[in-house]
Amino acid sequence: MRLSRYFLPTLKETPKEAEIVSHRLMLRAAMIKQQSAGSYSWLPLGYKILRKVQNIIEEEQNRAGAIELLMPTLQPAELWRESGRYDAYGKEMLRISDRSGREMVYGPTNEEMITDIFRASVKSYKELPLNLYHIQWKFRDEIRPRFGTMRSREFLMKDAYSFDLDKKTAIASYNRMFVAYLRTFYRLGIPAIPMRAETGPIGGNLSHEFIVLAETGESKVYCHADLLEKPIPALDTDFDADLAPIVNDWTSLFAATEDVVDKDEFERQVPKEKQIFARGIEVGQTFYFGDKYSKPMGATLTNERGEEVAVHSGSYGIGLTRVVPAIIEANHDENGIIWPVSVAPFELIILNLKMGDKDCDKACEEIYEQLLNANIDVLYDDSEKGAGAKFANADLIGIPLQIIVGPKNIKNNEVELKNRKTAERELFSLSEIINKVVSIIEPLRMNKV
Repeated sequence: MRLSRYFLPTLKETPKEAEIVSHRLMLRAAMIKQQSAGSYSWLPLGYKILRKVQNIIEEEQNRAGAIELLMPTLQPAELWRESGRYDAYGKEMLRISDRSGREMVYGPTNEEMITDIFRASVKSYKELPLNLYHIQWKFRDEIRPRFGTMRSREFLMKDAYSFDLDKKTAIASYNRMFVAYLRTFYRLGIPAIPMRAETGPIGGNLSHEFIVLAETGESKVYCHADLLEKPIPALDTDFDADLAPIVNDWTSLFAATEDVVDKDEFERQVPKEKQIFARGIEVGQTFYFGDKYSKPMGATLTNERGEEVAVHSGSYGIGLTRVVPAIIEANHDENGIIWPVSVAPFELIILNLKMGDKDCDKACEEIYEQLLNANIDVLYDDSEKGAGAKFANADLIGIPLQIIVGPKNIKNNEVELKNRKTAERELFSLSEIINKVVSIIEPLRMNKV
């Protein structure tokens, strides 16, 4: 993409309403624009990042055996009355009526609707286990939306819902999602720590929040330092195998949010030098809630002994529009964002420091075409701005690699390669720069382990 043909209205000054680093940088980097309190348009740069986050989530959900569908944003109120949550959910749920007077809700979550789909469609226990997921916009009428898309009213969410015949198989399904989440957040560039958590309005008696440690986090958390060094499950993990050993390994060390923490237990179990008391950002949560929804809504099956039983369920959420600012909170410096390659809006930016210079223009055009042919996602800054402005803009938007083309170096058939994260610069000849870029980027794309 040529910058002269792209829509990237970056800002020099920080808007007054921005309270935390990610909010400031998302506005300045032209990723989002606020439309009303808690509601944002995702501009081209931000939306491209959001789509890359979504692709990684979908890949890991599919690998773990979940099946994607799409449910509507508006849900019939009667489904929520069946489960008993219509009045219990609170003012965060937007309740509306259509022109015929039918009561509807703008879905803050989808347990009721997915249960309705299940009970109408699944007729035999032999069709289990089943895990269905979707990625959909949701709305919760937050009393005080803040921190940009970290806590907004309208947000994009991945929700998966598992169905099993009994608790034992339901826990196996829970473990699959637990392991999938470990892999997902690692690939997104934000290794998240699973912590015991409150179930809230979703319900159930087993839940983990996946937390990214950050000073701007809303949650107080307590955990063992060794969790920061735990190995991530490998790409070839067999999701049909027993994953309990992996889950048990991660949950054997103390980690809990402030809602459920037993501080005395924390002091007893964690050596002083290993204690982490910090703040964190919740980027995902897993729930096992048994027959909380299936029983009142009649989602039952006949088991192999001829008994009619309510199925056991779980739900598993990731807030995509929360993940993006969380990545920024964990990956930035005083100059701007530092995107992991796996979610970067572009993998590399070419900075032509002397537009109109015949040699610079020719070199940049050749490099640009070669990178496109090598399947590198590249942005070419062919604007008329000065070198200082180009450097500042490239650092602000956080593209991982920069190829810098200036008159002095190009006379020697050389260009400079800068690593945005380390700030290291190195000269390469025009004949070797493409192979060098490919060798750096390809291993980082998947964040494979």
